[in-house]
Order: sequence, then structure tokens, then C-alpha cells
Amino acid sequence: MPDVLVTRDDGITTITLNRPVALNAFDASMAARVADAIRAAADDTACRVIVLTGAGRGFCAGADLNILKEIVTARDRGRLRQLVTSGTRIIQSIVTAPKPVIAAINGPAAGGGASVAIACDVRIAADTASIGAVFNRIGLHPDLGATCLLPLLAGFGRAMELVLSGDMIPASEAHRIGLFNRVIAADRLTGEISSFARKLAAKAPSALERAKRSMHAIARGLLDEALERELEQQLALIEMEETRKALLAFLGEQ
Repeated sequence: MPDVLVTRDDGITTITLNRPVALNAFDASMAARVADAIRAAADDTACRVIVLTGAGRGFCAGADLNILKEIVTARDRGRLRQLVTSGTRIIQSIVTAPKPVIAAINGPAAGGGASVAIACDVRIAADTASIGAVFNRIGLHPDLGATCLLPLLAGFGRAMELVLSGDMIPASEAHRIGLFNRVIAADRLTGEISSFARKLAAKAPSALERAKRSMHAIARGLLDEALERELEQQLALIEMEETRKALLAFLGEQ
């Protein structure tokens, strides 16, 4: 079964991360396929709106912890660079897409998965969903644009608290602080996403494209700088023994 599914329906392209057993955690190749799917939808003249979601009970748990364990244990800077860069391509694909990208957050969005969610233009979540910048639980640094986009959405103080605490917060709290645009009963999420996507798809596409580009104009330079800085910090952290200990402790292996 492919780990990335793409369906098209009446101007709406839905991209589903499809590793439900692993809460849709990604490795470098899966992340690259997600980015490619977003870019293909962006280039598809028949597509008006892109929906990004996860299969099963999770949206995305970020990078696969088994892969991270191998990288951190070997202190493999090249492999970490490849993993983070592949994830970064997802963020850049979302932000530069000339079409609205909606995150349908059906469950936990953690670490890099939270970064992907907050990079989307609109986030609609099930009431059973949650989100968290959990990077320091495994001794790592926020990445995939989190240090730029999280403060823009939640405000500096709340963003700092989320980053330092590493807490997962429930959908209701994420909605209260501006991370989620809407929170919907889980059994109504698909219908709500479809209704909103169709509403956007019916609008003049050039107007939406130009509005999105203008809305992102201020953040683009900050985001590019953040992506570079985040990668530098990740590369530095995998050299540290405390990072290995934190990851193994999280996995229950220490």
C-alpha cells in the first residue's frame, strides 16, 4: 500500500499520509513523496484546493523515531540533513502553492507533523485531535518552520511555552490560542472539510492565489531563515550525548 495517497474530486485534491500504524510518521523518501504530491496538485490546472490529512487515528507524528534513533546513534549528519531537508520541502510546497492548502487534522499532530499542520493555510481539526511541538522530548530542536510559524499563529509567549514544555495540547486549547481555525466533532470532520473546500474551489482562483501570496509575503523571508537555522541546530544536537540519552529514554530503552 502506498504511504502517500492522492485522490481528486471536482477540483479538490486530497493528499493522505498513509502509514496509520506509525501515526503517519515519515522518513526522507515519504516526505519527498508528500512534497511532490503537493507540487503536482499545485501545477494541476484542474485542482482548485488541496487538502492534507492522515490515515487512521493520527494526522502525523513527524519523523519516524526508529529512523531518528539510527541517525542519532550513528551521529549521521548527512542522513539527518536529508531527512530535515525532505521535510522542509513539504513546508515550502505548502507555502508556495498558488492554491489554498487545508489541513484536515484527524488526530495527533506532533513534532514535524505539527509543523506541517501549522504551515497549511487553514487548519480544521476533529475534537479528538491534538498538537504539540514535542521535539525536546527526544532532545532535538523544533524544525520544518516551527520557530517561525508557531509564534505567528499563537503569539510569542504561547509559542515559547509550547516549545519549552514539549506538551501536546487538545484541540479545544489549540483552537483557543489560534492554532486551529475550527474544531469539529470527529464524525463530522470529513463533511466539514468537503464543504469548506468546495466553498473555496468555487471562488476565482487568481484572486485566491494573489491573496495567499500577499498574506505570506511578510513571513517568507523569516521562514527561509528559520528553516536554515533549525537545520543547523539539529545537526549540532545530534553530536551530543544528551540527545542520544533523551531519545532512548523516550523510547523506553534506557
